Amino acid sequence: MELKLDTHPGHTLHLFLFRDVQNSKELLNLLQTGTLQPELAFLNALMVPDTFPILAAAHKSLLSHSRGSLTTRNLHSELIFNYSGSKHITESLKRCGISDSSSYILVARFDASPEDVAAVRALVGGVELDLSELPKRADRAAVLKHYKISSVELDISSLEDAIICRIAARDAM
Repeated sequence: MELKLDTHPGHTLHLFLFRDVQNSKELLNLLQTGTLQPELAFLNALMVPDTFPILAAAHKSLLSHSRGSLTTRNLHSELIFNYSGSKHITESLKRCGISDSSSYILVARFDASPEDVAAVRALVGGVELDLSELPKRADRAAVLKHYKISSVELDISSLEDAIICRIAARDAM
């Protein structure tokens, strides 16, 4: 699915959701060695209850990129870092990125060409799902624990809004 980033004219974010991924170890190795083509972000989809927090993280990533102030090596790892809400890069990538045993992943690509879209689908060895599956399949307990979201907060806000608040406020804390 292509999402236009209105705050950054001319930029888009393509998201792909996969289940039953069989080659996550290979994908992680390509990421770690810097040989992944095209450049992509692989997120643990169990930690993503909706696409809106991903868009908030994408906005922060593009803003950092435009200012020349990326915290990570590239725009796509910056997306995972910003989504995690943590100030620690390694922890962010471990908690919200994929591991060698991940079977349910969300793939993100900024400004994807039709060739990039085809490459993602050929690269990931899994079954592609519609993004509407995200809220149904998210590990709510793990998300609440990772972001330290209390039931009191959820009484006045949604899970997605609570995550977005943490993404937005991380730099100020």
